[in-house]
Amino acid sequence: MKIAIVGFGAAAIGFIEKVKHSDNEIHVFERSKDIYSSSISGIRADGKLFVSKEMGGDLDVSIELQKKLVDFWIEKTGNGDYETGSSFKNIDYYKTFYHKGFQPILSDFYHLGTDQLKEVLFNIYNEYSSLSNIHFHFKAPVNEIEIAGDKIKVEDYGLFDKAFVAVGRSGHKLIKVIIKKYPEIVLDSTKVDIGVRFELPNHIVEDLNREMYEFKVKHKSKTGYMVRTFCNNPSGYVVPENYGDFITVNGHSKIKQKSKNTNFAILTTVQLTEPFNDPIGYGSNIAKLSNMLGGNRVILQTYSHFKNSKRTKNLYRVEPTLDSKYFILGDINLAYPRRIIESIIDFVENLDHVIPGVANADNLVYAPEIKFYSNLLNNQTFDNLKFIGDCSGSTRSIIYATAHGYLMGEEILE
Repeated sequence: MKIAIVGFGAAAIGFIEKVKHSDNEIHVFERSKDIYSSSISGIRADGKLFVSKEMGGDLDVSIELQKKLVDFWIEKTGNGDYETGSSFKNIDYYKTFYHKGFQPILSDFYHLGTDQLKEVLFNIYNEYSSLSNIHFHFKAPVNEIEIAGDKIKVEDYGLFDKAFVAVGRSGHKLIKVIIKKYPEIVLDSTKVDIGVRFELPNHIVEDLNREMYEFKVKHKSKTGYMVRTFCNNPSGYVVPENYGDFITVNGHSKIKQKSKNTNFAILTTVQLTEPFNDPIGYGSNIAKLSNMLGGNRVILQTYSHFKNSKRTKNLYRVEPTLDSKYFILGDINLAYPRRIIESIIDFVENLDHVIPGVANADNLVYAPEIKFYSNLLNNQTFDNLKFIGDCSGSTRSIIYATAHGYLMGEEILE
């Protein structure tokens, strides 16, 4: 078969890894100019690999396969250099958080570090591109895909027996075009995570970082929204994440270079009902409004000002790790719905009972931080057009996205 893969991220890598030695002719279309500039945000930003049945996606991925794929990524470092830890395996920590109303999330993690991920990706690309049946096409954006009888037409690149769309969350424009043409593929389109990136000195969370490195908890706020932590980065850095038409914040850690701060996301899950059907559009518009207020930059605010709806004009003890050219001091309350703000504040105030100092007045709050679930797409609608990884709405992590591609590859071989 002649197969097209649109996008080269974790899902595409999982698929290719499974089918690379088959007699299928595989063409990978990537909009970036080369492997070093490809925007593989989930992999490039930090490279955390989680093994858990409680997070990462809605697929049923066995622990055995998750561990196998973790080993695959670690092997591609070339040196086996990584950090590891377990979230809430210590029963005393579990009970402490649970007693205060939090739901601790159990997981094992393996942290590759942003500083060696370029080499990891190059090692993977170098292996795949050396195979005669795998062809990479860089500077090859795909803006349209359509079903042409028993074939799939991918832009003007030709006809294929099957196409796998693996564009991640950043490929939402293509997904929107496909949904407009084939609305029957949408199973659910109601959910988006809107929140902030929180930054504070290491010493406030040093015991927690030492115990588990990555702590993940959920808490049902007084507003009724579920709020969770995501992507904790001890001694890490806040970084911008460019979606093309708007900029958000993210966080990462490096293996060798360390900062004095820890950062993590606090995300509010917003699940709306009919006639709402555009979670990416909703989140994107909030992000654009934030950028508009910040002059195409993200907004930085101290926690006390965030809590009391006052514009921040000066910082105090906590020095931001995000380069100053990417942020402006301001008031996030002007861009975010109040119910989301109240949910985040309630989360921080409750977390302060478990980790004293989290609610310090001069801790830092960045916005926007938005995690797009994407619409949940039905892969049973078409035999020759499939969606894998985060763009499908079924995964939200490197390992689950890789597994989704890997399992789709198994179906092809069968």
